[in-house]
Amino acid sequence: MELIQTIEDWAWIGWLVLILLFLVIEMLTLDFTFLMLSIGGVAGLASDLLGAPLWLQVVIAAVVAAVLVLVLRPPLLRRLRRGEDPTPSNVDALVGLGGRVLSTVSADSGQVKLSNGDIWTARAEPSFATLALEPGTAVRVSRIDGATAFVRPENTQELSA
Repeated sequence: MELIQTIEDWAWIGWLVLILLFLVIEMLTLDFTFLMLSIGGVAGLASDLLGAPLWLQVVIAAVVAAVLVLVLRPPLLRRLRRGEDPTPSNVDALVGLGGRVLSTVSADSGQVKLSNGDIWTARAEPSFATLALEPGTAVRVSRIDGATAFVRPENTQELSA
């Protein structure tokens, strides 16, 4: 019984350590989750200073943190990301980009020059794997896997004719 009383007497130190730990993690992640947990810890600390038993402090901290994560965090994230540039970058920007075949593209090998000037190792998409895309054929990038662009013919009517 004395151990529980000692823990309750010094719980405020535990709350301070928990709050500081959550704030440090929040500074590293910048995701608002640990900020909400630290505010829940502040509520637990406040209830400790007002004389609540330890079990009630934990319940108050958990409820406050859960409400903040569910109610306050989503609008904060939307507001934070409101000014982001929606333009895809890096590899994401290459998907959908057109180009021309430099060396015959098959299911196993090939090379394309994209409209942005980059030259990529290329493979035909599985649905076009039976075709050999000859040099000069217009293609479009459907996905990137590592350093390989998977392409499909730009105009499938020309291929069937």
